[in-house]
Amino acid sequence: MSVFWAALAFGAPQPASETPTEVVRATLSEVIRILEDPKMKDPAKLAPRRRLLEDVIAERFDYAEMSKRALAAQWPKLTPAQQKEFVDLFKSFLSDRYAGKIEGYSGEQVEYLNERLEGRYAEVRTKLVSKKTEIPMDYRLINKSGRWYAYDIIVDGVSLVKNYRSQFEKIMRSDSYEELVTRLRNRTVAEDQKEKR
Repeated sequence: MSVFWAALAFGAPQPASETPTEVVRATLSEVIRILEDPKMKDPAKLAPRRRLLEDVIAERFDYAEMSKRALAAQWPKLTPAQQKEFVDLFKSFLSDRYAGKIEGYSGEQVEYLNERLEGRYAEVRTKLVSKKTEIPMDYRLINKSGRWYAYDIIVDGVSLVKNYRSQFEKIMRSDSYEELVTRLRNRTVAEDQKEKR
């Protein structure tokens, strides 16, 4: 369940004056609306529904910022063309990786706790609540040109970006950057055990 919410990021365009919390709330509401739409629950609508969800997520998820943070020291060594290739591969990898989790939504509720602002950065603290459990969820955002974009999600204390940074560093250390790209292309980057709970 926690991975479902880790897959969510930030959808429909919002006015620049909106707070980070309002952006998170509006976007998660739009994702849930799509998931709960009876017309989209037909198995024949699976592909169009997935595209709708990907569009909502891509609108407010800064994949370039996430890629830069996940690659850390390797990022500035790449050419602009390599950087673009990596962002595209990482975006596709995450989309495939979490699509099934998103579609596993079963009525969980989000409680909005507080937000913290520091210059261009913000953190919105929430809690995912179901009948059986409560899971802390922190959304980290960056302000670019007056709009807020997510670049990391902390699920029950585990950072999505740090998780992948650790995996990517291991692959590059034992093999190479080229091997990492190959594994992303083939969707064969291993899952972190903490995410399987």
